[in-house]
Amino acid sequence: MITLTDSAASAVKKFISGAEKPLTGLRIKVQGGGCSGLQYGMRLEESSLESDTVLDCNGVQIFIDPESISQVEGVTVDFVESFEGSGFKFSNPNAKNGCSCGKSFSA
Repeated sequence: MITLTDSAASAVKKFISGAEKPLTGLRIKVQGGGCSGLQYGMRLEESSLESDTVLDCNGVQIFIDPESISQVEGVTVDFVESFEGSGFKFSNPNAKNGCSCGKSFSA
């Protein structure tokens, strides 16, 4: 379904453990926006919603809403650190087009 690399899982666990309030997982969603039409959204959550699909990826609970589930099929999420900065990178084998910044895609 969705893959979190070791680097991404480690980063998420670090963010969760450093949070001021108790958090249980990471929400990944797809929403309209970006230069290619769709973009990924991420945020740490205290709990899942009843309608969410909940996955365990590399020791991290991932929450995905029903509207986003088909858009994240086969996606790999990585955390990269480079000279230009660090952040999460999404690789979606189902994306037809992507923008040069890598933050949005079209299905």
